[in-house]
Amino acid sequence: IKIGRDGFFDYLRAHRLLVKPKRSYTKTTFSKHWMKKHPNLTKDAPAPIKPEQTLVADITYVTSKQGTHYLSLVTDGYSRQIMGYHLSESMPATEVVKALKMAAQRRRYTHKAIHHSDRGLQYCASEYQEVLRANNITPSMTDGYDCYQNALAERVNGILKNEFLLYECNTMSELKQLIDESVYVYNHIRPHLSLNMRTPAEVHDGYSCPA
Repeated sequence: IKIGRDGFFDYLRAHRLLVKPKRSYTKTTFSKHWMKKHPNLTKDAPAPIKPEQTLVADITYVTSKQGTHYLSLVTDGYSRQIMGYHLSESMPATEVVKALKMAAQRRRYTHKAIHHSDRGLQYCASEYQEVLRANNITPSMTDGYDCYQNALAERVNGILKNEFLLYECNTMSELKQLIDESVYVYNHIRPHLSLNMRTPAEVHDGYSCPA
């Protein structure tokens, strides 16, 4: 059978075989707070040219039969590799910062980095900012409510939820295991068109620092 990609998806769509994207109705960002908000350092900057130059962070909601949970993610802007993640029942800064701590522990390069996020109170909180300072990472934040200012983080959320987290787990523990497996596949097995069909781990680990 000879059929191209577009024709294949047209066939699936006609027979209602496409996976329907999940739509988010749970708000994870509250930016109307008194804490200091940092300027957007990525808005007019060129794309990253090396791993760990820019880290992007976001929080998305996921569900199990036990209820709604929150997945915090920190992704490398160059390699698309998920550097840190954490699943929690709520999203105070003390929980969200665990994804950042994982990302910091997994860093392989020593150059300075920018951490880009929305202006949510978790990212502005002192607990979060202290970890950034301790790891020589400069904060950067969106300057409004435009989700395109943190587009990569939103894209990673969509990939995980629409390609991997497709069925509802019974418990948060089961969901945590599914997320662990999904992040591994995303980083090490799933090729990315934007990476010339390489995996994020290949790109991240294969970078050669200039002499």
